[in-house]
Amino acid sequence: MLSTDDTIAAIATAEGAAGLAVVRISGAGAIAVADKVFRGRGTLAAAASHTLHHGWAVWPQARRLDEVVAALFRAPRSYTREDVVELSCHGGDRSARKILSALLAAGARLAAPGEFTLRAFLHGRIDLTQAEAVADLIHAATERAHDLALTQLAGELRQRLDQLEEKIADAVAEVEARVDFAEDVGGIEVPPHVVQAISEVDLELNALLASATYGRALREGARVPLVGRPNVGKSSLFNALLGEDRAIVTPAPGTTRDRVSEAIELAGLRVTLSDTAGLRDTVDPIEAIGVNLAEKALDSGTVVMWVVDGSETLEAADRRIAERLRGRKVVAALNKADRGSRVAVAEMAAMVGGESPIVTVSAVRGEGLDALRSALAERLGARSAEADAPVTHPRHAEALDRAQAALRRAAKAAADNEPGEIVALELHEALAAIGEVTGKAAGEDLLDRIFSRFCVGK
Repeated sequence: MLSTDDTIAAIATAEGAAGLAVVRISGAGAIAVADKVFRGRGTLAAAASHTLHHGWAVWPQARRLDEVVAALFRAPRSYTREDVVELSCHGGDRSARKILSALLAAGARLAAPGEFTLRAFLHGRIDLTQAEAVADLIHAATERAHDLALTQLAGELRQRLDQLEEKIADAVAEVEARVDFAEDVGGIEVPPHVVQAISEVDLELNALLASATYGRALREGARVPLVGRPNVGKSSLFNALLGEDRAIVTPAPGTTRDRVSEAIELAGLRVTLSDTAGLRDTVDPIEAIGVNLAEKALDSGTVVMWVVDGSETLEAADRRIAERLRGRKVVAALNKADRGSRVAVAEMAAMVGGESPIVTVSAVRGEGLDALRSALAERLGARSAEADAPVTHPRHAEALDRAQAALRRAAKAAADNEPGEIVALELHEALAAIGEVTGKAAGEDLLDRIFSRFCVGK
């Protein structure tokens, strides 16, 4: 864990040609260090908080480095809740680097990745979910990703988790009171209203965890391979979903030998569609390579789009693919609706499972494409993410999953009339897991792992 007693400095803007660059300084000695480099009408030490000052950055012996504007933020009304000075200079690498070197020579040290935001967290200005939202906001690739990062930065997920923690804490207090003062409170059994409160928290965690698939896809992007036997129209459907002819389409089966991928935006997600070779046994060595790539794409897919020729009866190859897809998130597309239908939806549902949507489409005529996009978005979790403050980090999902498991153990222990100490222990486990999400129970290793992924200067 880095010390918060010293003064740190770093370039806070991206490298390269730009209108301006910003060098940020934070810490108890930030103003004194800045005054060694900044020359204006007066000193920053004598200036009021939240003021701007025009002048020059100089070092050493009054040699001008660049014309600057110094923004002064006194503790605790700053990003880090420490004294902060931001020197805005002309863009480009040279001016900012010279000013940073001068600040380091004047007594600051170079900030580690994410150290400004880490200090904001350690000083209680933001919680850990908000700190992670800062990085999400910087790296947001779609409008929806940007909006959800702002939602998390505003503290909506923290507020929702605070409410759950309060309910669990109340349950713990009552259970432990019954253990310690059984005669005064009427026995050691866990009362029904406490069991009900545990059940309500369980349901709320369910809703949060249901949004995790979408949240992860939002941050990392989703991969959706189109798989099926040869000549079912995968390439035609791929082109239709893209709105352009990207994959080669011919009447001959086995045309696709390589994996062709393109990205689209769907329900705020960056979705990479992959047209793959038809899954079948083949003696053609080149086609065999394509089939192997298709198998790998299937394994790495967030959701798999299974394309079936709906104008023909199902073949043994289709059934083998269905078996291969068992246990995966699947959207089934009954293609070639323009040629009539010979495949029953009920038969398909029995093969892929009741949770997998089945959509009738015609890639040639463009029929059913909107319904297919909607089904894919829903399978990626878009509907469950419509609720406030969806879970967008795998770390959050893993911790909340452990919290839910502990709650369910507590509920079972209460139902089995086990000692109240057991119920309380499990409830404390749930609280600790939720605390990992917000940072209340975060250890140094976790903080190092999170903030090391930030850029320097943030």
